[in-house]
Amino acid sequence: MEESKRQKQVAALLNEELSDIFRRVGLNVIQNGMISIAQVKVTPDLLEARIYLSFYNIADKADMMKRVQDKAWEIKRELSARVGKQLRRMPELQFFMDDTLDYVFKMEALFDQLNKDEPAAPRPPAGEDGG
Repeated sequence: MEESKRQKQVAALLNEELSDIFRRVGLNVIQNGMISIAQVKVTPDLLEARIYLSFYNIADKADMMKRVQDKAWEIKRELSARVGKQLRRMPELQFFMDDTLDYVFKMEALFDQLNKDEPAAPRPPAGEDGG
């Protein structure tokens, strides 16, 4: 089912405000790593927001997710203060780990390994079209 215009607007608003809150609370740069909000999805009834967090250069991602979950109430309180006038009800925030970056790095490593293992195909000398 495709998102409605209102769902997209609320998701964009929450994404923008949450990014700023993460900077203010100090959750965006931790242990020489970075946490960013990859995506925000809002349910059709606008009562639930699923926030997908992307972790870069963080060794223990599970521990970092726990730290974010521990601050969820503080994050929601701050978010309510910022967007309370624009929304009838503040959505419940649910945080999830976005593994897109891990997948990208894994695929790059596989392609690098394939390119290293596969010998380069010989090229015909210039001027010959081989056909």
